[in-house]
Amino acid sequence: MIKNFYFVLVLSIIYLLLYMGSASAQTMTNNNYIIRMGNLNSVAGKPTGPNYKVSFTVGQTGANLFTGPNFKVRAGFQYIYSIYPFRFSLSTILIDFGLITPGTPVTRANRLTVSNDSARGYQVTVSQNHNLRVNSTGREIPATTCDAGNCTPSTAAVWSSSLVYGFGYNCANVTGTDCATGFTNSTFYKPFISSPSATVVMSSTTVSRSRKSDITYKVNVTNTQAAGLYTSILNYIATPTF
Repeated sequence: MIKNFYFVLVLSIIYLLLYMGSASAQTMTNNNYIIRMGNLNSVAGKPTGPNYKVSFTVGQTGANLFTGPNFKVRAGFQYIYSIYPFRFSLSTILIDFGLITPGTPVTRANRLTVSNDSARGYQVTVSQNHNLRVNSTGREIPATTCDAGNCTPSTAAVWSSSLVYGFGYNCANVTGTDCATGFTNSTFYKPFISSPSATVVMSSTTVSRSRKSDITYKVNVTNTQAAGLYTSILNYIATPTF
């Protein structure tokens, strides 16, 4: 029997920032961007009062919302501030599998939630620092290869046999359809990949609000697996796409 077995998840979020170096008035450039404007706004802002809220642009010749059969252009200050900030959260950052009996798979779940207003969507990647390991001895629980030995960090496959051992995860859509492809149902799993590599676990190419996915972690060990406290760290990185 494996002794208490903890699994820690660490959340990392990347925010993309635009650094503005030296620039000229009408055409602004640096190593990261170039902006060409026919004029500079003379007045722009978002005033509010007890009974109103207004966003406006004065001085820009083309401030408006322009649409057509295949395009939409938002021009003006009122279209560049984010109405729905980028948010990413996990329902818990500590997964405890408790006591594990060899040949008896144990599962635990964790919910990922993403809200995103960037035009091109977002992605969430995941990687592990190493296989589940007893740090004092170096003994490890290997990554699962699934029933037919054909699942990989990029390819999900059925893992339902109690005679197949290792550690892996399943992704199930709760709100939206943002889980990575391949998780046909709850029996399909993938192993984690170790840093510095990472795999996409959730993504979208559109504006998303409160997209939710449940990650189910599964571990199963042989009767020859040495007892001990096995730990690993998963790094989730959420990145908006511009």
